[in-house]
Amino acid sequence: MPQTRQIESIPSTYAANDVATGIVHLGLGAFHRAHQAVYLERYLQAQGGDWGLCSANIRANQALADQLTAADCRYHVAEYSSRQQVVLREIRAIREALFAGSDAGRDVLLARMSAPATRIVTLTITEKGYCLEPSTGKLRFDDPAIQHDLAQPHSPRTAPGLLVEALNRRYQAGTAPFTVLSCDNMPHNGQRTRAAVLALASRQNAELHDWIATHVCFPSSMVDRIVPAMTEADFSRLNQDLNCDDKAAVICESFSQWVVEDSFSLGRPDWEQVGVQMVDDVTPFETMKLRMLNGSHSLLAYLGQLAGFKTVAEAMQQPAMVSFLRRYMQHEAMPTLQGVEQAEMLAYAERLLARFANDSLEHQLQQIAMDGSQKLPQRWLNGSQTLLDEALPMECTALGIAAWIIYVQQAGTRSSELNDPLAQRLLDLVAEHRDQPAALLSAFLAQQDIFPQQLASDARFQQNITQAYNALSQGSVIELLNKCSGD
Repeated sequence: MPQTRQIESIPSTYAANDVATGIVHLGLGAFHRAHQAVYLERYLQAQGGDWGLCSANIRANQALADQLTAADCRYHVAEYSSRQQVVLREIRAIREALFAGSDAGRDVLLARMSAPATRIVTLTITEKGYCLEPSTGKLRFDDPAIQHDLAQPHSPRTAPGLLVEALNRRYQAGTAPFTVLSCDNMPHNGQRTRAAVLALASRQNAELHDWIATHVCFPSSMVDRIVPAMTEADFSRLNQDLNCDDKAAVICESFSQWVVEDSFSLGRPDWEQVGVQMVDDVTPFETMKLRMLNGSHSLLAYLGQLAGFKTVAEAMQQPAMVSFLRRYMQHEAMPTLQGVEQAEMLAYAERLLARFANDSLEHQLQQIAMDGSQKLPQRWLNGSQTLLDEALPMECTALGIAAWIIYVQQAGTRSSELNDPLAQRLLDLVAEHRDQPAALLSAFLAQQDIFPQQLASDARFQQNITQAYNALSQGSVIELLNKCSGD
């Protein structure tokens, strides 16, 4: 007998039109709408105040901004604990939705960022949006978009360029600077954002650089909620099951976490009231999440697809995959972490396995596999150096890296499916070293903006990757997972 679906509907009841904008957000994607905007919605419901959001896409998806604008920025988030338990939450915390891919839209966005009422600028633009070298965190001055921003600083196209120009306008006007809060999956994301902004500012105006370095706060944060990309099937499910006909709606898991370094120059919402953890140091939280959750996600993405799976939940039905992920977290991720109790890490690992198995989310492995060149350093490579230094096993990690190389290799015949900022370079390596696996591996490891030189030149690391690549090329993925999971 089927279970009765338990639906809780939470409407938005405050006077949204009376809420002024206090935060500008760059990256109007599904994650922002299901994470930061939800926390702001809950805060405004409970506390009120002028902390509304102006949220913008800066490069793509004008249709979403137009949809939200037409709906007075009202949309819904469906938070699933399971297929039978869901909370449908109405969101109105976003008071303005912009598309800044045009000159007119960019001007409006810069005006909002420069306005004295804006006290915080937050970002969810993915790792590649910062235009940084993944392995070093340095700004890529050879990036065409950064070169454009250097040539035309008052009409920027990148997030670092927008931040520098908006801060420049505030500096010139004598307006106090906003706080810049990165919410992307990068280690020390506040420090990396600060370094990118300062590097760009230093090429434009030395006085502006010094003012930013002295007065602008760049707190780090850790965000955690699984938010798959929406599909037509998802929209249909919302309509049929929840009577929710909303093309801006988002489906996500019920779990949510936000840990923020408490360093703000112009104040902030009292986020503690809605469950945000305000801390002095985010590092232990972000490193644990990057290496355990995100690292496991990437293993699922590459090894899962090689095994023929399409979604996270589907892959988690395979006992060998569950055992393999548990092995990875306990023996290769946890030993690289500091500042977290063993019992807490073990409990976190088991919670992650349960969250991955949530079959109410059709989280596509192909989505997680995007931008692999940007994700590998913080998810696997930084920890790999620690494992080598301490003579610890890294078989699971090596299988993941080898699976990523094979994933790129297989995309060589269908390049449109490789969604990565370094796609053309990687595909060129595949074409150049076709039927030469040893040369191909050497060529990949030689990409110093992905693989740190110390790690890539380590004979033990090379041997681990070679063995994993050969095993995946010749054997069954599931058999290898079982073998790697054994004690």
